Amino acid sequence: MAPEGVASRPVRQVLTDHVYDTLLEMLMDGRYRPSESLSIDGLARELDVSATPVREALARLEVTGLVVRAALRGYRVAPLPTTAELGELMDARLTIEPVNAARACERVTPELIEALDRSISDLRTAPRGPEFAGYRDYWQADMRFHELIAEGAGNRFLLMAYNCLGGSVQRFRLFTGLGVTDAEYAIKEHTAILAAFRDQSPEKARQAMINHLHGVKNRGFKDVGDHG
Repeated sequence: MAPEGVASRPVRQVLTDHVYDTLLEMLMDGRYRPSESLSIDGLARELDVSATPVREALARLEVTGLVVRAALRGYRVAPLPTTAELGELMDARLTIEPVNAARACERVTPELIEALDRSISDLRTAPRGPEFAGYRDYWQADMRFHELIAEGAGNRFLLMAYNCLGGSVQRFRLFTGLGVTDAEYAIKEHTAILAAFRDQSPEKARQAMINHLHGVKNRGFKDVGDHG
């Protein structure tokens, strides 16, 4: 007989994942105002679950930057990123992701190229908003493209640094109410990165990622202004 609690872990994880997904959609859609306090007990009642999966989901959301936690004050909704904050985020991505692209290109496999190509195909066919439910698949395809490269770099510390940024969530938060505004640019830029991988040229991959992130940064500045 399995020790008490072992059998319940998968069920608990599924419940936490469900709460995470639900809160993610609520936050991305602006259900809660920027800087609004988030009560764990209140959310648990609203979602008809115990406090534990809510607490675990909020801890995961803190990594994305969608919520912030202050000692003795609990969680609150993070403000929308300012131009300065978005600039800092993109500068961090520009430090990490071109290195990831070059390293992953050095180690490229047919399987990685196929997976990157599939993610771009998914970008082309995914709905683009205006609410999160309408562009979730697009966001996931975009996120998967960058995650594949980060994982393909083969450096666990670079991967941890990339995962801590939560960059794609903050960028896509600006699309709420508008829908994805830069899909054609992003698809073209992803395709250029993939072409460098096909050519097995780490330097081209590095430069293509730099070009892409600069494009994301400049378009993000415009979207921040649209929300201002």
